[in-house]
Amino acid sequence: MRFIPFGKEKTPVSTIILGLMRIGPGKTTTQALSVPEVEELLDTALESGINMLDNADIYANGACEERLGEVFADRPDLREKFFLQTKCGIHKEPGITYFDFSKEHILESVDGSLRRMQTDHLDALLLHRPDALMEPEEIAEAFDILHQSGKVQNFGLSNCNPMMIERLKRVLPVPVAADQIQLSAAFTPALDAGFNFNTQTDAGILRDGSILEYCDMNQIVVQAWSSLQYGFFGGVFLGSDKYPELNRVIDRLAEEKGVTNTAIALAWILRIPIPMQAIIGTTKPSRIRDAAAAADITLSRKEWYEIYLAAGNILP
Repeated sequence: MRFIPFGKEKTPVSTIILGLMRIGPGKTTTQALSVPEVEELLDTALESGINMLDNADIYANGACEERLGEVFADRPDLREKFFLQTKCGIHKEPGITYFDFSKEHILESVDGSLRRMQTDHLDALLLHRPDALMEPEEIAEAFDILHQSGKVQNFGLSNCNPMMIERLKRVLPVPVAADQIQLSAAFTPALDAGFNFNTQTDAGILRDGSILEYCDMNQIVVQAWSSLQYGFFGGVFLGSDKYPELNRVIDRLAEEKGVTNTAIALAWILRIPIPMQAIIGTTKPSRIRDAAAAADITLSRKEWYEIYLAAGNILP
């Protein structure tokens, strides 16, 4: 496993993050994982070198945080072995879901997350989706209260572009440690515009404000979500008949390197030379082991570009 420094204290965190969105009941299943099943996931993650967890108050309406809290209550040793991150900022009410970066909502959300996960602090808190009505000074007040009280050690954002981050940075009392963006071998808008700069093609349209370059220049860790999916939760591209050429290339490289296709797909993300993490959302211990192997692989430039082109991209 490889580790990168995170936040003000430069805490070493694994380049693979175990995401917990699927440990609670979801759209495809009404059955949450049991406490022993989640404990097995966490033990496997630790054995594989993964020391960071990603959760959110919105996942299964808080049930994913609650289940993790039950695990921590049953196995207190696990809490201190993990760098625990959760997210807030999506407000759900009957008939409507909207984004909310108000001071009141942030403070209430953190207290709720701490209660559900049965812990006294978060190692990192991310604001989940950009709120067009956000007031930076109000967010700064919330972050300061949470930091001074010891409830939250580090802060970051999710799905925010560089100007949104700059707008907050000018008043925040703490550094922005991370930004989560969607990125996979089958979802590459964060790369396409750079390749197609100054061309009259759709691929040349800058949609994200050069977020990868911005984060690298500002020592902000990029966390790739949906790291094995295409589209907006369109499905996993590995083994999908929608991406025959991409799978052919990935499978060949996996065989050559003696790893699974999962490891190759994640190694493609981690090959980008900036502070980078890939979030996995599996509920199977075997797939955690497969994913962890990605950190021990360094794709050559030729291999990396071969994957990019096999996904249907065209270089100018």
